[in-house]
Amino acid sequence: MINYEFSLYTFEYFLMILVRVASFVFIAPFFGITNTPGRVKIGLSAFLALILYQVIVPKEVLEYSGVIEFTIIVLREGITGLLIGFAANICNSIIVFSGKVIDMEIGLAMANLYDPTTNSQSGLTGTMYNYYIMLLLVITDMHHYILRALVDTFQIIPINGAVFDWEHLMGSMTMYITDLMVIGFRIVLPIFATSMILNCILGIMAKVAPQMNMFAVGMQLKILIGFSILFLTIILLPDISNFIFREMRKMIVSVIEGMY
Repeated sequence: MINYEFSLYTFEYFLMILVRVASFVFIAPFFGITNTPGRVKIGLSAFLALILYQVIVPKEVLEYSGVIEFTIIVLREGITGLLIGFAANICNSIIVFSGKVIDMEIGLAMANLYDPTTNSQSGLTGTMYNYYIMLLLVITDMHHYILRALVDTFQIIPINGAVFDWEHLMGSMTMYITDLMVIGFRIVLPIFATSMILNCILGIMAKVAPQMNMFAVGMQLKILIGFSILFLTIILLPDISNFIFREMRKMIVSVIEGMY
């Protein structure tokens, strides 16, 4: 039987655990989806904090001399949880970026729809791929890896022990932007290559048969061929998810290294 006993000092320690976990749950992929009810996020955060409070030993007494220092500790724990969740969540922008480029290539850039997971307008292809990647994240237990990364930070970065190396964190973001362009272009490459070949063919046809309206014909061909390529390359979606999940692991490790 597990017995939870709180004193004034240990309850403060529990609150700091709750702040880090709640900040992580608020922004992390799968856990922090916008259309998830707030009560579910609060309950999950409190449940995880209770488990971690029982597991983490020893429970050190927080040392502070006033309200200002206590506020600084709370902000430090909140920023720590937000950075860990943000490092995992930002990698979803790779598939969103690729979807926008694909929509622009096949002529669907103006067709946007409301994405309830982000409360914003997004492209058709980006939204479809985003749901697929989120589904594969659950199937491959990647959400367990993200959660374990948060739990391990309490051993590496104790409560009130985060030391932010902003130069390292800036370098991590620079590295991510480079990987974003590389991985995003790999995802877009089949559509981009097909669209380029089609444009070359339409340009030749415009010279051979100038009486034909290649602009009207090209719009329909781009959509038809674009959908065909998307259908044929859907089998490559697990490989695409591997690129994104590998980048997600690298970003989480790099951000955690910049906080101790």
